[in-house]
This record gives sequence, structure tokens and C-alpha cells, in this order.
Amino acid sequence: MYYAIVILSVFAAAGAQMLLKQGVRQNYAGFWRQYLNPWVIGGYAIMACSLVLNIFCMSRGVQVKEVSTIESLSYLFVPCLAFILFRERITLRKAGAIAIIISGVILFFL
Repeated sequence: MYYAIVILSVFAAAGAQMLLKQGVRQNYAGFWRQYLNPWVIGGYAIMACSLVLNIFCMSRGVQVKEVSTIESLSYLFVPCLAFILFRERITLRKAGAIAIIISGVILFFL
């Protein structure tokens, strides 16, 4: 169950990165408005929640090395979300790298 929570926190962190990207795509007047707009603040808030979830899972017995390995799934989640939301390209090279990373995660847990 705690492993599912770690995966959820990785997905939440990927979503937070999408909010941060959306926040910097907007044009705001002034430095502070550019970096302290609702998108960016929301992204940081979700990122903080992701961190709290990771700490919670580690306090319940999930090892740090396992959390770190599961967090590499962000290399899958972030490009997929960026493709869906921002139409960013996933090149063949990126897809190959993602496949290698996922293979590594699977091998780690076998």
C-alpha cells in the first residue's frame, strides 16, 4: 500500500511540474508576479505534499533506496503529461531512454 502512495506522490510531483510550466508560460508584470502567481504557488504546494507523502511512507518502512528508485518513474510521467498538455515532442531517443529507466525500475524490484 505504501508503495502505491509513493507512486501517487511521484505522479503528483509530475503534475506539480506541469503547473510550474503553465505558470511561467503566462506573462505577468514584474518579477514577483511572474514567479508568485497561482500556477506556481499551486505547483510548489503540490510538490510539498508529494514530499510529505514520501516522508510518511519512509516512516512506515519503505526504504530510501526504494523511494528513490520509484521516483525515477517521473521520467515517464513528466514527458507523457508534457506531451498531453503542452504538445511537447517525445523523440525516439527519449522513448528509448524512458524504456531503459522503466526496465531498471522493474529489475530493481525483482
